[in-house]
Parts: sequence; structure tokens; C-alpha cells
Amino acid sequence: MSWQSVPQYPQYQDPNQQYNYGGGYPPQGGYGGGGYPPQGGYPPQGPPQGYPPYAQGGAQPYPQPYGQGPPPGGYAPQPGFIQPPPSAGGYGAYDDPESQPKNFSFDDQSIRRGFIRKVYLILMGQLLVTFGAVALFVFHDGTKNFAARNIWLFWVALAVMLVTMLSMACCESVRRQTPTNFIFLGLFTLAQSFLMGVSATRYAPKEVLLAVGITAAVCLALTLFAWQTKYDFTMMGGILIACMVVFLIFGIVAIFIKTKIITLVYASLGALLFSVYLIYDTQLMMGGEHKYSISPEEYIFAALNLYLDIINIFMYILTIIGASRD
Repeated sequence: MSWQSVPQYPQYQDPNQQYNYGGGYPPQGGYGGGGYPPQGGYPPQGPPQGYPPYAQGGAQPYPQPYGQGPPPGGYAPQPGFIQPPPSAGGYGAYDDPESQPKNFSFDDQSIRRGFIRKVYLILMGQLLVTFGAVALFVFHDGTKNFAARNIWLFWVALAVMLVTMLSMACCESVRRQTPTNFIFLGLFTLAQSFLMGVSATRYAPKEVLLAVGITAAVCLALTLFAWQTKYDFTMMGGILIACMVVFLIFGIVAIFIKTKIITLVYASLGALLFSVYLIYDTQLMMGGEHKYSISPEEYIFAALNLYLDIINIFMYILTIIGASRD
């Protein structure tokens, strides 16, 4: 059998082969230096300059992500190879880990803990001054007689207490600017301590000490409950205001109807109301997972709220003890 009779099989075309040169290498200088043109002749636009396009020879066309063609120079990627998207900063760019957003949860917790410590330190100072004044008025007869002879001091202290309290509650600049906030809070504490001392002179020393002990135990228990409970009392602001309005109207009625039962009911409702207020104000100060929280810049306002809650609880408990004695 001669070589002319051997059957001719079609040449195998590798789809992964980049360029089809008919089984050989292109001569130096491209196709123009004595080589052969690709099978099928030149394209209509004339002989190619350099290497032919990648789509010749049965290979897959080069994918063009983002509207771009193959990078100039080099070889086109093989079939199945996925070209990575270009970086936002261009070729050779990298992501700086220092530019990622930081987690400020630790800083927030540190600020909140410092805020709570400051509030309780201010509150402890206020309570020491107030109950020191109460002890002075209760156990020292000279101070008690001096207050009884100079009744005008009671009205001056009442006016100072109202002005300073309303100024701190209504004027943000007063309670935030230092040392103005500490001056107003100190004047308020002194005036309130004088009023508390004068009011405590109507009761026996044993009754005052009993009221102080009960108030300390109640406030400690309520504070621990506010810190541990999963119930959110910060959403009860509107309910507490409505209860306060009803309580004030009931107090006005109790002025004209003076009976032991009315006094006991009024004092009991007052102690209960301000106990809930103590939990509410404590959770506002805590922040965290509660719906509402007070700003760390409002440490004077937070201390003022807690101080008023504790003082009112003490006065209503003392009223209950005095009414039970009568």
C-alpha cells in the first residue's frame, strides 16, 4: 500500500492551545518573516500584525469582564480560568487593614462605667450632706431651736431649692458647664438638706433612724433589681408622668381632708411611685440594652434625679412611721 492510499485523518485541534500555527512554531518576527499564514488565509482586513486573535483555531473567545479585553502583552488565560476583577485602586493595590472601621464598643463601655462612677460619687456626697444635716437637727437642740426662731430661713431655703432645681432641669447650659453645674447642685443640696432637717424635727430620733434604715434597705434592693432585671423600665416614662399628675392632685385633696387613713394612703402611694422612679432613673443611667439612656454628659442631671428619688422615699417612709404612731 503506497503512502497515497493511507487515509488522511483531520488534524486534532486542542481547544486549550493558545494559537494554531499548524503544529509548528512561528518564525521570528511574526508571519511576515517567511512563515506561513494561518489556515483559511488572512482575514479581510489584511495580514495581522503580531500574533493572531485568541479566538482562532477553535478556542474559546477571551471573556471580557467589566467591558475590558485581554491585557496587552503576554498570553491570554486558558479556558476555565476566571480572571479576577481589577482592584479599586488599580493593579498592585492592596487593602489597608488600618483603614477598616474600628469597633468602639470597648470605648463606649468605658465611658459609661466612668459616667456611672461619677454619678454615684456625686450622689454619695449629696446624701452625706443631707443626712448629716438631718442628724444635726434631730440630735442637737441648739440647731433645732435656732431654726424655730428664724422661720424666714425655711422660706429662703425653699426659694433657693426651687430656683436651682428648675434651672438645672430646664437649662442645659447650667447643668453641663463646669463649675456652674457644681455650684447650682451644691446650693440645691444645702437648701434641700436644711428643709429636710427642719421637717425631721417633728419626729422622734428613733423614728428618724428607723426611716433611714428602711430607706437604705429599700434603695439598695431597688438598685440591685434595676441592674439585674431583664425588664426595661425606661419605656415607662409616660406612665410615670401620668401617675405623678394623679398623685399631685390627690395631694392637693389631702391638704383639705386631714385624716389618718388619707395620710397613710398618700404616703404609701408616694413611696411606691418614687420607688419605681428610682428603678427608672437607674436604668436610664445604665444605658446598655435599654431602649432609652441618658447622655454621659448629663452626670449632674442623673445624680439629681437619683437624689430626689431617695429623698422622697425617705420622707414618705418617715410620714408612714409618724402616721402609724399617731
